[in-house]
Amino acid sequence: MKCGCLLLGCILWHAAPAQTVDLLFAGDLMQHQAQIDAARTATGYNYDSCFTLVKPEIEKADLAVANLEVTLAGKPYKGYPQFSAPDEYLKAVKDAGFDVLVTANNHCLDGGKKGLARTISMLDSLRIPFAGTYRDAAERSRRYPLLVEQNGLRIVFLNYTYGTNGLKVSPPQVVNYIDTLQIRKDIQAARRLRPDAIIALMHWGLEYKSQPEASTRQLARWLIREGVDHIIGSHPHVVQPIEVWEDEKDRSRRHLVVYSLGNYISNMSKSGTDGGLMVRLQLTKKGETTRLSDCAYSLVWVSRPVLSGKSQYRLYPAANPPQDLTPAEQTRLHTFVGESRRLFEKYNRGIKEYVF
Repeated sequence: MKCGCLLLGCILWHAAPAQTVDLLFAGDLMQHQAQIDAARTATGYNYDSCFTLVKPEIEKADLAVANLEVTLAGKPYKGYPQFSAPDEYLKAVKDAGFDVLVTANNHCLDGGKKGLARTISMLDSLRIPFAGTYRDAAERSRRYPLLVEQNGLRIVFLNYTYGTNGLKVSPPQVVNYIDTLQIRKDIQAARRLRPDAIIALMHWGLEYKSQPEASTRQLARWLIREGVDHIIGSHPHVVQPIEVWEDEKDRSRRHLVVYSLGNYISNMSKSGTDGGLMVRLQLTKKGETTRLSDCAYSLVWVSRPVLSGKSQYRLYPAANPPQDLTPAEQTRLHTFVGESRRLFEKYNRGIKEYVF
């Protein structure tokens, strides 16, 4: 469902034919041990039912992007604190409709040197473009910044993490850490690719906090001033406010800033961690000018077997769930939706919720 541009008071161009691309961003794709156990079958692992109710919405987007917060390090498969997900999980993520994944997060070194390299090999084997981690500097130079062309628009994706849980990257491998000197160089390199938009996906902030800290806000301002057009954040495992900023120099330009998408699918049950966001961002290009023409968010919620009595984890549209929820599911879902909406009603700027 596409939201109307009245949400932003956006400017419409009438002269030339427009080119439009619809992007969708989802939060943390996790695999805790209980999820791995629930997906186990006699012949392997099956995650198909996890995404059934959200797959049509993911597939609507021209480009769907998410944070892959696990490694594909191979057996033994394990969950927290050092994730190694079954290969079938990545296949299910692709089958659900995700087109681009980002890998620079605090769990990207969980599988060590082998895990980082094998994750890249698995992404390549499924032809999933990615950004954030690399086997060496030469590979990073070839593949980063990540440029994706869609519907006549050139979109550059940048991706950085605040850290890797104290684990150190093994040379010659590269992890994109938040380093403003390097980020400035990367933004300059991105500009040389002649993009219509630069989107930074930042793994930042404090876990379980419903508001971004001052340093996160400062970094967001710096990124926009340096030339990033839109910012999508992850890591806190709970949703945080969303803002649409007016450009300081050009009032016709708008910047979408999502501080935290929250979890997408996980086994986390602490208050606020059992759901997250899907954020839609529409870019429209006329002539040489590209603008944010639409944006909206939708809440998603994860039902766990302990609540549903079913064998598998399932992602639900939180505002339009199935009718057969158990009382336990209804209670948890309503709590998540109520808390999220109260937060957004107070702090969001320039964006509305949509229901699918």
